Amino acid sequence: MSASPSPRLAAEALSARPPGAGWVLLALALAVLVALPVLMVAANLAAPTEGVWSHLAETVLGAYVANSLWLMLGVGLGVTIGGVGTAWLVTMCRFPFSRSLEWALLLPMAMPAYVVAYTYTGVLDYAGPVQSALRALFGWSSARDYWFPEVRSLGGAIWVMSMVLYPYVYMMARAAFLEQSVCVLEAARTLGRSPWRAFTQVALPLARPAVVAGVALALMETLNDFGTVHYFAVDTFTTGIYRTWLGLGQPAAAAQLGAVLMLFVLSLVLAERMSRGAGRFHHTTGRYRRLPQLELKGGKAAAALAFSAMPLALGFLLPGSMLAAWVIQDAALSGLGELAGNSLILAGVAGATAVAVALPLAYAQRLRPSPLVKGCVRLASLGYAVPGSVIAVGIMVPLTALDRLMGGLFLTGTVVALTYAYLVRFLAVSVNAVESSLGKITPSMEAAARTLGAGLGKTLRRVHIPMMRTSLLSAALLVFVDVMKELPATLLMRPFNFDTLATRTFTLASDERLADAAAPALAIVLAGLLPVMLLSRAIARSRPGGEE
Repeated sequence: MSASPSPRLAAEALSARPPGAGWVLLALALAVLVALPVLMVAANLAAPTEGVWSHLAETVLGAYVANSLWLMLGVGLGVTIGGVGTAWLVTMCRFPFSRSLEWALLLPMAMPAYVVAYTYTGVLDYAGPVQSALRALFGWSSARDYWFPEVRSLGGAIWVMSMVLYPYVYMMARAAFLEQSVCVLEAARTLGRSPWRAFTQVALPLARPAVVAGVALALMETLNDFGTVHYFAVDTFTTGIYRTWLGLGQPAAAAQLGAVLMLFVLSLVLAERMSRGAGRFHHTTGRYRRLPQLELKGGKAAAALAFSAMPLALGFLLPGSMLAAWVIQDAALSGLGELAGNSLILAGVAGATAVAVALPLAYAQRLRPSPLVKGCVRLASLGYAVPGSVIAVGIMVPLTALDRLMGGLFLTGTVVALTYAYLVRFLAVSVNAVESSLGKITPSMEAAARTLGAGLGKTLRRVHIPMMRTSLLSAALLVFVDVMKELPATLLMRPFNFDTLATRTFTLASDERLADAAAPALAIVLAGLLPVMLLSRAIARSRPGGEE
């Protein structure tokens, strides 16, 4: 008969168990909860659709695939040229207004693509000021007398998205250029390379992973877009999901369309990973000095200024000026306070919830950096790579089934369900910020707290959170701005008779009431300016040895 262990031995065995088991279980539960909508979409692949899927395949599926591919190709090319070119010029060259352009080139991030689409339509359509001025100048009487590019087209959608999404590539490329060693660039110049060849043969290969990551982010946003392609009558997967869900009343078929769209997104993620290949680029020195800037004068300075200012002007200044002019001319502000209140409350709750969920995920990974925990964090971050329309379908399908079982609309079309969708979609933004901030805290700080008798939870609450306060606020702010602009999931999941600034802008613009849509659209833009300014400041201070 074996003797039972003494209380002392049991306590020693318990203390020898690796810490953080409870945090790991919490992280696992949160990861499953956040990833559930994406898993539900995949689970509906085999669901019966009563012939709807075959009908879609015979009629519109080919257009969805072709238009989505052309959008990805055109926007990818546009954001690469605009983002990389402007990042290199403002980082490595000095010309008039180059210092101001460093932060100003990020401003189009505050401008939703669908808002820019509405303003360009108002400016460039037949009744707009551009064509009206051309007819008055040349004496043309109708559209048959001249040719003008159609803004409501696939080409127009590519143009608008490129002007709004290039900052994703710009900020990644500029951060990569700022982190490069002066010694590498000086070695290239010493070997007889011109500034252009030093850029193409040295600086750009070193920055390639960052550039590809930025392009992948821009293309994910392209596939997620609904307002622009809907307004320009370009059939893509997002418009197809919306029509199949609301028009045909077929959630299973909408989920299957969403699964196909997820394959596009997955291909982007895999392409971004594979682009890194086996090649590795390393700096051979830890010494960082201020980057030497090439002084441009005369025609070269003018060309650099024109190239750098063009995306800013077309992606922010012109649309913003038109919105302001429409608001001044026809200040349709009725109901704006309620819309702003709805948007602010949703965005604030979503931002706080995202931080509250990201914190235990990142903390569990810090305590137990095992493959299981890291996999949980990656699983919870999956939603950012999935379009909002797909997430909405993944949430609405099970909630609708639950409501049928309960005999009423208790979950479907509620603010709780909408907040859940925002959490799934934008949690990765918060996780990345919290992970980065938590990683900068030395382990000796928590070791000291544990030595003084503080548990893991108390250490997080009393030590880590106060030190991370700024980063946590920044994470919540980034999610806040994303939610303010979000359209596809909000349109599909908002409660009845509930509007936000984004949905009201979309509704008014769809009814061709562009002047009335200007006020809520401008409010969305203004809400996004502060985070963009903070992001620009963070990039400028990212270079080792740079100015504080």
